[in-house]
Amino acid sequence: MAIMNVNPTRMQMTKLKKQLQTARRGHKMLKDKRDELMRQFIELVQENKRLRDQVEEKLRSCGAAFTNAGAVMSREALESSLMSSKQQTGVEIGQKNIMSVDVPVFSAVSESSDENDIFPYGFAFTSFELDDAVMSLNDLLPELIRLAEIEKSCELMAAEIEKTRRRVNSLEHVMIPRYEETIKYISMKLEENDRSSRTRLMKVKDMLLEKAHHYSEKK
Repeated sequence: MAIMNVNPTRMQMTKLKKQLQTARRGHKMLKDKRDELMRQFIELVQENKRLRDQVEEKLRSCGAAFTNAGAVMSREALESSLMSSKQQTGVEIGQKNIMSVDVPVFSAVSESSDENDIFPYGFAFTSFELDDAVMSLNDLLPELIRLAEIEKSCELMAAEIEKTRRRVNSLEHVMIPRYEETIKYISMKLEENDRSSRTRLMKVKDMLLEKAHHYSEKK
């Protein structure tokens, strides 16, 4: 691990020790965030799988219902019955925050409150099989919107988990070891300098004693 290019001084070592403490605290916080994101992500994935299986099953039922309607009505009559709609349905988009990730919240918004407006035709020239098909598709709409919401949330959370994981790895395997190695290097240099200083002081002391001893003998 390469050490940082810094001056080996006590002030620099004190500064690096504070930065190391900050890096360790940040590492712990990011690990906790990653673990909580993973927990909530797994819950969403499980709900997504359950809801997708449910939606796919209901879509098959809707397809079968429209097939039955087509069996008792002519193609022209079926298409003309569904050509125009009385009710317009849109999607209202909001958002909520999950562990600093803004995920979407979708909800269906209808222009009409009359439940019968889901049928874009009169009942005189259509079959009840078509009514069942339209009702089943209308009942499925909220689940389709919820599925889209969950899948987008999973996508955003997966990206945040990956970003957090990279940060954790960078701190754990690069930054923190680099701080530790640099602090160790500075500590060794300071000890080496202290030993050199003591050695010089001892030599100076010996020289002074020797000089004083010779001077006293001349007296």
